[in-house]
Amino acid sequence: MGFKRQLYLWHRWLGIALCLLMALWFVSGVVMLFVGYPKLTPSERLGHLPVLPAACCAELPAQWAQSPLQRLRLTSLGGQPFYLLDLVDGRRVTLDARGGEPLERANETQALAGARQYEADVPLIYRGQFDEDVWTHSRGLDTERPLHLVELRDANKTWLYLSGRTGEVVRDASLQERYWNWLGAWLHWLYPLRDGFGFENGWRTLVIGLSLLGTAMAVLGMVVGVLRWRFRKAYRNGSRSPYSGGWLRWHHIVGLVFGTALVAWIFSGLMSMRPWSVTDGRSRLDATTMQGGTLRAADVSIPVTRALQLLSGELNVVEMEWRRMNGINFLAARDSSGDSRILLGETLIRQFSPEQLLAAARTMAPAIPVEEDWLERFDSYYFARDAQSMYGAERRPLPVLRVRFDDPEQTWIYLDPASGEMVARHDQRQRVGRWLFNLLHSWDWQPLLERPRLREVLITAFSLAGLIICLSGTVLGWRRLQRHPRRRRAASPQGMQDKSVS
Repeated sequence: MGFKRQLYLWHRWLGIALCLLMALWFVSGVVMLFVGYPKLTPSERLGHLPVLPAACCAELPAQWAQSPLQRLRLTSLGGQPFYLLDLVDGRRVTLDARGGEPLERANETQALAGARQYEADVPLIYRGQFDEDVWTHSRGLDTERPLHLVELRDANKTWLYLSGRTGEVVRDASLQERYWNWLGAWLHWLYPLRDGFGFENGWRTLVIGLSLLGTAMAVLGMVVGVLRWRFRKAYRNGSRSPYSGGWLRWHHIVGLVFGTALVAWIFSGLMSMRPWSVTDGRSRLDATTMQGGTLRAADVSIPVTRALQLLSGELNVVEMEWRRMNGINFLAARDSSGDSRILLGETLIRQFSPEQLLAAARTMAPAIPVEEDWLERFDSYYFARDAQSMYGAERRPLPVLRVRFDDPEQTWIYLDPASGEMVARHDQRQRVGRWLFNLLHSWDWQPLLERPRLREVLITAFSLAGLIICLSGTVLGWRRLQRHPRRRRAASPQGMQDKSVS
């Protein structure tokens, strides 16, 4: 069998197996462009927190004030102030900020109180506690499981998912999000098959395998399409394509024009799974050194009551966090809109200087040269996405300080001057992955991100073209499968006998 014939057969049978699935990927992808998988964005979380009164809280108990910490927040749970501690030994502790009593687990009553804090004026229905459902597959929720589910009788018919550890709202899902995501994320990410495998990472292996086969099919289709096109002399039908009409012609012409986009989308979908860890980060720089020592609440000398009094003159504080940067202990406070202030002792500032941030960054690798840039606009690797996108829950403030290390992995970090927090980090492998996935799959290119309507129109138009390619391939595949039984019947002894009788 000739080489060309092999190409045609491989493309044909891969298309028969995969074209319908790929058509579903295009339909669900367009849905996800406008309605994303449910998530709780930073603005939603902060926007539903009550203001912390100046006299709301007692000091953190001495036992915990001296403990080494990864993180410490003062926030509200169920309308009451609580300290949330992440200890360096991995433990997570929740303390009532009025008396210091620990909260071991959040029960139904506390979950309902958390939902009431989120939306005060609507009826609530408690739907129980569970580990995971179709809207809570995210691995980022693993430390909060089991989750409580509370239904709000609001205009959006919202479902709230609350942490079984703290009672904090960790996800909201409106009826619109739930409705459309049966056609969107649920199909696009093949969630019906997620729990259907008995071996580890079975769903992930399946998605990678299907994406590899889909990429091969699309590439073969482009090759076959070019081989079938007459560049010098038309066919007898007067066309450069051998197909004078019907689904074959649609498949050939649209495939040649838009096939490159089809290949890019299927391949970039494969890269979204980070197959074989090829785009995983390899940077060995330790970000914890930026603290300049261990974070302890006791090292922030100002009392909580005094801190809230000082902050109240400029900010209606809904959350406060204890932080340490390059040996400096401070408090970072935010209001419900995300506006923030930094409290250094009794001195209130809006943000750290670029020099202070750079000095902290250099502690990660004192002997390595760095380049720094003060960014007031997004760059190609640090950018914000709309709330409905899969990155909609990531905080991407501006301005930031970008620090580029000349280490073997070419590590870049982005520091928020309003909090001293590292809000993004990536090395060269991850930046390559950004082009292979984000650019090719979501068209996350700054000129398009700055023109969201144009981006949506272009993605929708190219997706419709991809859908035509896949649907025409599905029809052709179905016809091919129907043709085979007829040929087998004609070639059978009974078929030969029927022909001779006729």
